[in-house]
Amino acid sequence: MRYLLIAGLMCAMAAPLAMARAIPDPNQKHAPGNEAPQKPISQAGYSTPVNYQLQCAGCHLGDGTGSRANDTPKMKGFVGNFLKVEGGREFLVRVPGMSQSALNNAQLADLINWMMRKDGIAGSSAPDDYKPYTEEEVAKIRSVTLLNLPDTRAGLIKQMREKGITIDDGMDDAY
Repeated sequence: MRYLLIAGLMCAMAAPLAMARAIPDPNQKHAPGNEAPQKPISQAGYSTPVNYQLQCAGCHLGDGTGSRANDTPKMKGFVGNFLKVEGGREFLVRVPGMSQSALNNAQLADLINWMMRKDGIAGSSAPDDYKPYTEEEVAKIRSVTLLNLPDTRAGLIKQMREKGITIDDGMDDAY
């Protein structure tokens, strides 16, 4: 038992030395081509589809199908339904993934407008009378924090059901 204790103590004492290799060298130079600091996404000038990939696809997947296993609703063919109920337009901007994204207000408006296209993620769920978001509208809505995502979303889904909208968001009545 004593040898086991001594061996454990020696390992614990050696660990900091082994971990020391992981500490970066503060004098290390950038790799060739990476000398300039990276621009923030809000200033990088990426296209709207690239902004979707950077800000949304990690959870909602590249085509908007979402992931029930990760508690991420499907947007494809469904997200436009939020614009058909009271409070849904604001909800789409206030959802934490949108309101807290690295995008500026103009980019966020462009992203939502891009998603709402009939040939885009919203597909046929987009309302026929869709009014595009503006930078000013997004700035105003975004400044108000969404305090209870599950209850807010559940209320919007309830309104959709009352209007006869089929709930096909991949969440199996989770909300």
